[in-house]
Amino acid sequence: MVMKLCFALQRHLNFIPGLFILILQTKRALNTRMNLQISTGGEGSLFEHGNCEDQLHSKMIRSQDDIGFSFTTKEELEFVNDFRQILILENLLPPMHDDNLKLLRFLKARKSDREKAKLMWTNMLQWRREFGTDSIIKDFNFHERDEVLQNYPQGYHGTDKEGRPVYIERLGLMNVEKLLEVTTLDRYVKYHVQEFEKSIAFRFPACSVAAKRHINRGVTILDVEGVSLRNFTKPVREVILQLQKIDNDYYPETLGEMFVINTGPGFRLLCHILKPFLDPETMSKIHVLGNNYQGKLLEIIDEWELPDFLGGRCTCENDGGCLRSDKGPWRTLKEISMVNMDCSLRF
Repeated sequence: MVMKLCFALQRHLNFIPGLFILILQTKRALNTRMNLQISTGGEGSLFEHGNCEDQLHSKMIRSQDDIGFSFTTKEELEFVNDFRQILILENLLPPMHDDNLKLLRFLKARKSDREKAKLMWTNMLQWRREFGTDSIIKDFNFHERDEVLQNYPQGYHGTDKEGRPVYIERLGLMNVEKLLEVTTLDRYVKYHVQEFEKSIAFRFPACSVAAKRHINRGVTILDVEGVSLRNFTKPVREVILQLQKIDNDYYPETLGEMFVINTGPGFRLLCHILKPFLDPETMSKIHVLGNNYQGKLLEIIDEWELPDFLGGRCTCENDGGCLRSDKGPWRTLKEISMVNMDCSLRF
């Protein structure tokens, strides 16, 4: 229903295709694509040496587990335990996915309806087998990553005041023609999935250790200044819908908050029209702002964690700019792990 409405509005109003971007970003935890800024190929790459990647992941998970996790309510604990037993009885709980927080995310995504959550979980496992998701961090080499970022600026930069990773995407600077000269849409989808897997494996655990509490959601800042309808050809729209399905169906409940900035009147009107058709809980996480967004961002993000082009004071001038710096607790833990494991990592 929502997608049909979106297509109708685009045909008749020639608006910026805001809903496509809104849906694509809404379920991103971090961004994005949860970009760990880790090179997946070449000499010295973290993922060239599988044992190093496994050790780093295990170290972060052990550190995160030391924090401890408690459910908000007794009902949550009962729901998760019951859900786990259902999955075990039907052989639907591989050890690598037996995680309280993950089970809880799927239950919340289906309003605690166990049958609907089980169907969602089953579809997720099948998709992971077919897509090769369990090994995509090691197996997929996105060698064109630097060129992609040049034509589509995006990346993770620090945390908000709650300790959640902040993902920033400058959608208005995306050059679709040049982007498609350096990669294909199919490879970009794989990159998207790979980055989500890196987030689950590394970024969230690192943020949890730093914040001394469990972090499993992120903050997204989406800059839509300069976005044009001509960028969204039919193939691009189809990929956006594919990414939206992946985010919603296989990585649910990973968005903490989203700030859509530099929005024009058309975008804001589109969001207002669609608001009644979207889940209220999802809409409560999305803040559609105009040009006066700096004050709102500084309410949740420290000025030294916010890039200067967004009104903060950080430039990361020694790291090639904020969107290439990979600034955050994941970088600190990575550097500590490099020393402890004596592994050569290249970011």
